[in-house]
Amino acid sequence: MRKTIELSMHNFLPVHKNMNTTNPSVIVDFTRYSFQKTLFPKAGRKDWKSWQWQIANSITDLNRLEEVLELSKAEKAELQKIKVKLPLRITPYYASLIAGLGIGHPLRKTVIPSIRELDVSFGEAADPLHEEADKKVPGLVHRYPDRVLVLLTDFCSANCRYCTRSRLVGQEQAVCDFEKVVEYIEEHTEVRDVLLSGGDPLTLSDAKLEYYIQRIRAISHVEMIRIGTKVPVVLPQRITPQLVNMLKKYHPLYLSIHFTHPAELTPETQTACKTLADADIPMGSQTVLLKCVNDSVETLMKLFHELLKVRVKPYYLYQCDPISGSAHFRTSVEKGLQIMQKIRGFTSGYAVPTYVIDAPGGGGKIPIQANYVIDENADYLFMKNYEGKVFAYPKKKE
Repeated sequence: MRKTIELSMHNFLPVHKNMNTTNPSVIVDFTRYSFQKTLFPKAGRKDWKSWQWQIANSITDLNRLEEVLELSKAEKAELQKIKVKLPLRITPYYASLIAGLGIGHPLRKTVIPSIRELDVSFGEAADPLHEEADKKVPGLVHRYPDRVLVLLTDFCSANCRYCTRSRLVGQEQAVCDFEKVVEYIEEHTEVRDVLLSGGDPLTLSDAKLEYYIQRIRAISHVEMIRIGTKVPVVLPQRITPQLVNMLKKYHPLYLSIHFTHPAELTPETQTACKTLADADIPMGSQTVLLKCVNDSVETLMKLFHELLKVRVKPYYLYQCDPISGSAHFRTSVEKGLQIMQKIRGFTSGYAVPTYVIDAPGGGGKIPIQANYVIDENADYLFMKNYEGKVFAYPKKKE
C-alpha cells in the first residue's frame, strides 16, 4: 500500500510571515521536503545530502516504485503487463523531483518503465551504433581518428528508458579491462582525446575515478579528458568539494552532462554546475530529443537558456537512437529540423546546440540542418535567413 503524500507545504513546515508562497520553486522545495519525510522517515538531512545514501536507497523494483510514486492508471496498467525484469534505478532525490512535478509531467516517461520497451520496431537494434564492432579491447571503442571512448563501468545512478547502452547498463557484467585500455592508448599515439563514460564514471569512488584519470593523464600524447555523466542532474549530491578538487588537478578536463528538461535545473543541480564551473571545468550539455517529453521549441529554448545561466553550453541535440523498444520516444527528423529552425536566429548562438544523428552502423555523429543555401549563380550564393528572407553573398573570383 502506497503511503499518502500530502503536497501542501503548510502541513509540514511553518510558513514564515515573509515567505512568498506563490513562488513555484518554493512550493516544489517544500513538496520535496514532504516527500523525503514521508517516504524516507529515518533519513536525516545528512543522509539526504549523501550521494552514497542516495544510491543505496534508490528505487530498483516495481513494488518500491509504486510505494514511492503515485502512478497514473495508464502507468499502473503498463507496469502490470511487464513480465520480464527491466533495469530500473531512480535516486530518491530524482524521485522527489518527479513527485513534486505531479502526475502527467513528461519527465516521468524517461525513468518509469513501459511495456512499449518490449516492442521492437523497424530499424531498431540492441546496439544500433555498432559500438561492439568498434571495440578494440574490452571497454574501449575507437571510431574517430584522434579520440576514443572508454566504458569504465556499467553502473548508472539512474536508468534512462531510452538509453543507448541499455544492453550494458545495469546488467552487472564487466565492461572494461583497464590495463588493456591503457596499453592500447599508449600504443596509438594519434589518440589525443579520451572520453570516459559507461555507465556513469561519477558513480565511482573518488579514489577509483582518480586512479583511472591519473593513468590516462600520464600518457604523454593525451591532450584532453572528457567525462560523460548524468550525475549532476539525477544525483547532484555527488558533486562534492572533494570530487571537484580532485578533478581540477587534471586539466584540461571537460564534462558532458545529459540534461533532458528545464525542470531538472533544481537549486541542487544549479549549485552542482556552478561548483564545477568555478573549478574551471568546462561543461557541455548533450540532450536527446524525445517525443512528448521535450520536443517543443518552448521547452528546449527554456532548457538551453537555463543551462547557460549555470555556465553549461548546449552542445548536442541528439535524434533519439533506434535502440530496441524506443519507437515511442523517437520524433521524426523533420520535427527536429523544424524545432532547430525556430531556435537558430531567435536566441543567442551559445544557446544553439548542434542537431545530430549518431548514425546507425557506426557512422558517427552527423550534423543535420535545414538547407539555408537555396541557390547560386556565377556571382552570388543565395541564402535564406532565420526569418525566411533571402540574401546574396558575393563569390570570390579565382
